[in-house]
Amino acid sequence: MKAVIEKSTDGGFSVYSDEVEGSFGYGLTEEEAKKDFIEILDEQAEFYKERTGEYPKWYSKNGYEVDYHYDLSGFFKAFPFINATAFAKALGINSSQMRKYKSGIVPVSDKQLRRVQAKYDTIVEQMRNVRF
Repeated sequence: MKAVIEKSTDGGFSVYSDEVEGSFGYGLTEEEAKKDFIEILDEQAEFYKERTGEYPKWYSKNGYEVDYHYDLSGFFKAFPFINATAFAKALGINSSQMRKYKSGIVPVSDKQLRRVQAKYDTIVEQMRNVRF
């Protein structure tokens, strides 16, 4: 299941999944938010089983696997040492637009997100070759 980590409006982190209605986790740290999210999923699975006699489709005998993704606000919250303006320049994106993505003012289109991911992957690959 895909879950998105984002910056919460009060400065913490929130985690949600569009695949499970009502699945939201919150915490002051990313780990707290993930833990809260997992607790919510477990509670929802048990509640569903009580009502229907079986677990929901997203829940298996072995539980479930969560594939965490960041939205850009969560990315910059998790990695505060990354400067949004410099990052935008490295990606070839308007820095003002990137700051809006960072603050969550403007949502990122799927097309733009794929572009950011591709350029980010290139940067990471280049950095993998760095030795000190």
